[in-house]
Amino acid sequence: MRRRSFLKSAAAFAVGVPARGAGAVLAYVGTYSSPKGPEGSKGRGKGINLLQMNPSTGALTFRELFASDANPSWLAFDPSRTHLYVANETDTYQGTGSGSVSAYSVDRSSGRLTLLNTASSQGAGPAHLSVHPSGKYVLVANYAGGTVAVLPIQPNGSLGAATDVKHDAGPVGSAHAATAPPGSFAISGHESPHAHMVRSDPSGRFVLVADLGMDRILVWKFDVEKGTLSPNNPAAVPVPPGDGPRHFTFHQNGRWMYSLQEEASTLITFDYDAARGGLTAKQTISSLPAGFRGTNFTSELMISADGRFLYAANRLHDSIAWFSIGPSGTLTFAGEEWTRGDYPRSFNIDPSGNFLYTCNQRADAIAAFRVNRQNGALAFTGQYTDVGTPAIIIFLT
Repeated sequence: MRRRSFLKSAAAFAVGVPARGAGAVLAYVGTYSSPKGPEGSKGRGKGINLLQMNPSTGALTFRELFASDANPSWLAFDPSRTHLYVANETDTYQGTGSGSVSAYSVDRSSGRLTLLNTASSQGAGPAHLSVHPSGKYVLVANYAGGTVAVLPIQPNGSLGAATDVKHDAGPVGSAHAATAPPGSFAISGHESPHAHMVRSDPSGRFVLVADLGMDRILVWKFDVEKGTLSPNNPAAVPVPPGDGPRHFTFHQNGRWMYSLQEEASTLITFDYDAARGGLTAKQTISSLPAGFRGTNFTSELMISADGRFLYAANRLHDSIAWFSIGPSGTLTFAGEEWTRGDYPRSFNIDPSGNFLYTCNQRADAIAAFRVNRQNGALAFTGQYTDVGTPAIIIFLT
């Protein structure tokens, strides 16, 4: 869709959006929406979906569509949650071979999105973005392009030209994951560098990048005044060859970081030294139940708001596993639940902590689960929400 057509379409869908009801929670769902979707599949989404959640039952109802055929597959708010930033996972932006990032203003009463502008992501296939804690920059990881870019946020929330672009450089890992389950044929992404995720540490002083192709977690120092990245010492931490780090998350205490390996189906627990941006691995555990044999690709991980449980999504096995977090940060497998759909691309827990939602990409649906706050267990609510090739769900709080 051309930019002018996109603007008209977004404006048309935004007209007449009613204010949310008292106590209702709004959510946005990003989708794969172009004929060229992930893993060679066709995107069946239509853009960004605005949903309303019933906080008592967890039911999601459709409110509005903000149309886009550019694969708006990753979404992130700024700290004030008045602006939404969207990674458009393509390589066709203005014929440059790059993807793009779109900036929207958010009407917090209705959820209405107004497109402010779209800028180059400075690389093909942006698969992830995050907003720096300062609220001054969007950090974007371009999977296909193997680059990371820093885009400044202007006073009105729009995006400026990149203040820095880094190309992940170095040898790639092996085709087969060193610690994959027996009988695994999980092979992907090790022909070149692939920046899969980028996010700052809690302090904002360091920026970390999971590069799946290089089997490394890169650590950059971040200059918040200039919006530039410089190598840390050490500049990277390796994971086992071929394991493919995909996403990571910090514990709320800032002392532990967890990395999820896509092709090995493992979680690595790191001690994090916030003073120097240092990572020290101390545990590796499978994301799958004991005795599993075969192929699986992990996708997402998340820690409960109380810091007691970590959840991880398995694709092909199609499950969400949960782990208890011990006093030293190490993980203990506690259980798993079938996602009630095919290929969970990601998941999220609602602001109350009572419901978990999986974006079942190949099932064209989001499934809802009630969370047992005492033991972390999940129970299917029986509720599905139809969304074509859903990729991510985030909540407006």
